[in-house]
Amino acid sequence: MLLADALRLALRAVTAQRLRSFLTLLGIAVGIASVILLTSIGEGIHRYVLGEFGQFGTNVITIAPGKTRTGGAPGGLPSSARPLSLDDALSLKRLPNVIAVTPNVRGNSEVEGNGRTRRTLVYGVNVDSRIVFRSTVKSGQFLPDDDVRNARAFVVLGSKLKDELFGSDNPLGQRLRIGGLHFRIVGVMAPKGQFLGIDLDDTAFIPAGRAQELFNREGCDEINLAASEGVPAARVADSIRQHLLQRHGREDFTIVTQEEMLKTLSNILNVLTLAVGALGGISLLVGGVGIVTIMTIAVSERTGEIGLLVALGAPRRTILGLFLGEAVALSALGGIFGLLLGVGLAQLIHWLVPALPVHTPLSFVLLAEGIAIAIGLAAGVLPARRAALLDPVEALRTE
Repeated sequence: MLLADALRLALRAVTAQRLRSFLTLLGIAVGIASVILLTSIGEGIHRYVLGEFGQFGTNVITIAPGKTRTGGAPGGLPSSARPLSLDDALSLKRLPNVIAVTPNVRGNSEVEGNGRTRRTLVYGVNVDSRIVFRSTVKSGQFLPDDDVRNARAFVVLGSKLKDELFGSDNPLGQRLRIGGLHFRIVGVMAPKGQFLGIDLDDTAFIPAGRAQELFNREGCDEINLAASEGVPAARVADSIRQHLLQRHGREDFTIVTQEEMLKTLSNILNVLTLAVGALGGISLLVGGVGIVTIMTIAVSERTGEIGLLVALGAPRRTILGLFLGEAVALSALGGIFGLLLGVGLAQLIHWLVPALPVHTPLSFVLLAEGIAIAIGLAAGVLPARRAALLDPVEALRTE
C-alpha cells in the first residue's frame, strides 16, 4: 500500500467519527497545554531569577565570615566566627586578577533630611562598590577614594530614597542625618530596581568605616570583589583563599563565586521546571488512555474492513501501520491544538499579569509535540497489533 493511501485511510478514519475524534484530541490538547503553560511559567521564573543575579555580572566573588558551604552568619546576629576586617578588604586588592574590592557593612536605620524622616537600608561600602556591582551615578558622584578607616562623612542616595526625602529638589550638598551621625549628600544613584525583594533604590550608601561606627560593628558582613573578565573565578577564589589563610591562620571564612551560585540556582530551577512540567504531564497520561480506548473501539467496529484488506493481500504490517498511523494522527493534531492553547494562555497570563515572567522556548514546543506523537504511538500499539493479528475468515464473518 502506498504511503499516500495509508495517510488517506488514517485521516478518513479520524474524520468519520468527528465527535469521538474531537474528544480524543481534546484530552491530548489539554495535557499538552498544561505542560506548555506550566513549563513556560517555570522557565520564565528561571530566567528572571538568573537575570536578577546576572545584572551584577558573573565575575563577582563574595567572602563571608565563618566556615560554611553556602555563606557566613547573617549580618547583625551574634557569631563566634572571626570577623572580616577592613584591612582584609584592602589587602585583597593587591592580588592578581582582582580589579575592585569593597567591604560591606549593612543595616537598617532612620534617615532624616529636608524635614522628612524615613527608615531604610544603609550600606557601608567604598569607592569600588560602584564597579563591583555595576552601579551608575545619576547626579553628583559616588563616594570618594578616602582612607576606608577614616573616610569623610559623605552619603550617596538611591533614586527612590532621594525622591521620598527631597522630591524634585536637588539634594546635592545638603545635610542628612542617619541614626546619630550627620552626612553630606554627594550623589544620587540611577534606578537599579529590586533584587529578590530588596529595593536597591531605597538605600543609602556611606563609607564602610562610618557604617561600623553607626551600627557598632567590629568587622564586615562580607567582602565583595570583582575579578578580571575571562579569568576563571575558581582560580581567583583559590588565590583569595591562600591569601586569607596566611592572614587568619585558619580557614574561618567562606568564598562563594557568582558563577558557582548561578550554576547552583540554575540546577535548582531546572528541577522545579521539570517538576511542574511533570504535573502537567499527568493530563497527557489521561489523554493516552483515551487514545487506547478509542482505538480499541475502532478495531472492533472495523473488523470486517480489516478482514477484507487481509483477504486482498494486505500484509499484516500494513494493517499495523494503518492503526498506528490513525493513533499518531490523533495525538499529533491534539498536540498542535494543545501547543496553540498553551502558548496562547501563557501570553494571555503575561499580558494580564506583566510582573509574572513567562517564556516558552522553541525546544519546549518541539519536545511537547514529540511527546504527544510518542504517546499516540505507544497508546496505539496494542489495538493496532490486535487488528494485525485478526484471522481474515473470522473477520469477514462479522460483516
